[in-house]
Amino acid sequence: MSAELFLELGTDAIAAGFIPRALNDMQRLLCQELETARIAFGEIRTFATPRRLTISIQNVARQQLRQELEITGPPARIAYDAEGKPTKAAEGFARTNGVSIDELKTIETAKGEYLYISKVIEGGKTAERLPEILPRVIGKISFKKSMRWRDLDIRFARPMHWIVATYGGEVVPFVFGDLQSGNLSRGHRFMAPDEFTVSGVEDYLVQAEKQHVIPQIEKRRQLIEEQLGVLAKQLGGQINPDEELLEEVGFLVETPQALAGSIEERFLQLPPELLITSMREHQRYFTLIDEQGKLLPHFITIANTHAKDPQVVVAGNERVLRARLADAMFFWQEDQKSKLEARLEPLKKVVYQAKLGTSYEKIERFTELASGLAQQLAPAAVELTRRAATLAKCDLETAMVYEFPELQGVMGREYALLEGEDPRIATAIYEHYLPTQAGGELPSDDIGAFVSLADKIDTICGCFSVGLIPTGTADPYALRRCAIGILAIILDRDYAVSIPDLVEKSVTLLEPKRQRPAAEIIADVIEFIRLRLVNMLTGQDYPQDVVDAVLSAAFGEPVDAVERVKALAELKGQEDFEPLAVAFKRVGHIIKGGLEQPVNETLFEAECEKNLFGELQQVQAEVAELVIERNYSSALKAIADLRAPIDVFFDGVMVMAEDESVRNNRLALLTSVAGLFRGIADFSRIA
Repeated sequence: MSAELFLELGTDAIAAGFIPRALNDMQRLLCQELETARIAFGEIRTFATPRRLTISIQNVARQQLRQELEITGPPARIAYDAEGKPTKAAEGFARTNGVSIDELKTIETAKGEYLYISKVIEGGKTAERLPEILPRVIGKISFKKSMRWRDLDIRFARPMHWIVATYGGEVVPFVFGDLQSGNLSRGHRFMAPDEFTVSGVEDYLVQAEKQHVIPQIEKRRQLIEEQLGVLAKQLGGQINPDEELLEEVGFLVETPQALAGSIEERFLQLPPELLITSMREHQRYFTLIDEQGKLLPHFITIANTHAKDPQVVVAGNERVLRARLADAMFFWQEDQKSKLEARLEPLKKVVYQAKLGTSYEKIERFTELASGLAQQLAPAAVELTRRAATLAKCDLETAMVYEFPELQGVMGREYALLEGEDPRIATAIYEHYLPTQAGGELPSDDIGAFVSLADKIDTICGCFSVGLIPTGTADPYALRRCAIGILAIILDRDYAVSIPDLVEKSVTLLEPKRQRPAAEIIADVIEFIRLRLVNMLTGQDYPQDVVDAVLSAAFGEPVDAVERVKALAELKGQEDFEPLAVAFKRVGHIIKGGLEQPVNETLFEAECEKNLFGELQQVQAEVAELVIERNYSSALKAIADLRAPIDVFFDGVMVMAEDESVRNNRLALLTSVAGLFRGIADFSRIA
C-alpha cells in the first residue's frame, strides 16, 4: 500500500536565483529522510514560483520496511568473567540494543569469539513519522541569504505564510514557527488571493491554474517563449537570445504576460551592450534585433499579472527605462570629456588587493608580461600590445563602469574607438577579460590574447605569492577560472608558451609583494595550472591514465602536452598496446632510478643484447628527429618497434647478473631504452 506525499511552502517572493537550489535541497533532504526512515517511495516532481516551493512524491509506502539486524559486540573474553558471568561490557551491549542478557549469543570470527545478537525491527506507520520528518526538512533548506521574521527562532529566505502537507489526501499535522500545516494553498497574490483546497498534485495543478498560478516551471518558460516570439514577429524582429534571462524571468512570475514597449531613437547612439545591460540587469527586459543583429528600438517585459489596460503598464515601463537611459546618456557624454589614458594616474589610488597593491601596480606588471609574450610570439605587435595593456583597466575609473561594473572592457573599447586608438587596441581592451567562463568566447586577436594571458597569470601568481590559494570549493579570486582561461587561449591560438617560464617571470615581477619563497610559489602555480589541464583533458574523454602519464612526464608547453596526450591515446587504442605497455613498464620497474652511463658493447655476452642495442641506436636517431618536429604519433610508433627485441632481451639474459660490470651495462642499456620516453610520457602510470 502506498500514497502520495505533497508538500508546499508558501512565502513572500523569493529571489529568482535562490529557487533552483532550494528545490534541489528540498528534494535531496526529503529523499534522505525517507531512505533513513526505511520508507520506500516512487516518482518525484518539483514545482516553484516566486511565492511557493512544492514537491510531490508518488507511491510513498504506508509502512516502514521491516529491518533485520545482525550486530557484533565486544569480544567474549571481556564480556564474561572467569566464572562465566556477564561483565559490564556484556550488560552495556545488551542494554544499548534493547535485549536481555539471555538473548546474547556468541559468534566465531577471524579475530576470535565475539558477542552477537540478531534482532528484527518491525516497520512503523509512515503517517506517524512524517510529522517529525517534514519540519526537519523545511528547517534544513539552505539559502545564500536567509532571514528571521517577527520573534520566531527560525530562518528562511522570506517569511512563510502557509504550509500544505498531505499524505494520501490527509493533512500531515505539524507546526513550523507559528504556522500549522494544512491543506489550503493560495492563488495569485493580486488576481486570486483566496485559499483553495489541495488533495494531491493533479488536483493542485488544476486548481492553481484556475487561481492564475502556473506551478510548472517548464510550462511558464514555454509560455514566455511563445509570447516573446509572437510580439517579436509583430515588431519585425527577433528576440536577442538570452538563456539566463529567460530562466530568471521564469522564476519571477506566477502567470506571465509579455508586453512590448519602445526605446527613444536618441538612445540608440549608445553602445548596444550598454542598452542591453541597462534593460537586462535593471529591468529584466528582453531586447530585439533585426536579421543583421542590429538592436531594434523596442523591448519586451514579462508582467506577473494580466493587465486590464496593458498600455498603462507599458507606459510605466517606458517611463522608468527613459529615466535610466537618460542617466546612461549623461555618463556616456561626461566620460568622453577625459581621455582614457588620463584615468591611468587615478588608478594609483585604487587598491587592487590589500597585499598586492594598487591597480596601477598590477597594470605595470602585466604590461611587462604582455610585451614579453608579444616579443616572443608576434614581435610586430609589441607596441600595440604595450599600449593595449596600459589602457586595459582605465575604464574602471569611468562613471559608466562605476554605474554598470559588468561593462568593464566594453566601455574601454568604445571610448578607445572614439579617441581614435588603433581598432586592435580597442578590441584588446575588451577581449583581455575573455574568456569569462569555461567554454566562453576567446580573444580573436593576438594583442587581446597577450594582455589576457598576462593579466590572468599575474592574478594567479600574485594571490599565490601572498597565500591567497584556493581550498576546496573556496576560490574567491576565481583563480581556477583564470588558469582555465590561460590554457584555453594558449590551445586555441596554438602558442608555444612555456608555463614555467611565464610563471617564473611573473613571480619575479612580484618580488616586492611576495610573502613566500619564490621557488615554492613557482612550483605551486605550475602544479595548479597542470591540474587544470588534467581536468580539461579528462573532461574531453581522454583516458585518465594517459593524461597522467603524459603530464607527469613533462608539463611545460600546453600545446605540446596535448599533442603527446593525443598520440599516446591513439597508441593505446591499438590492439597490441597491452603487451607493449607491459614490456616498457617492466623496463621501468627494473631500472628504478636508472643508471646513466655509456653502454659498452664489449661487455655484451648474448646476441639479444647486441640486437637490442643496434635497434635502439636506430630508433634513438629517428625519435629525436620526430620529437623535434613534435610528431609524437610517429615517435611512439617507432619506439613501439622495440617491443620485440626487448622481449627477446628479457628472455635471453638475466639483467641482474653477478658480474657488476655486466649488470651495470645491462641497466645502462635499459635506461637508454626508457630514456626514449623521457619528455613524452611516464609509462609506469599506464593502466
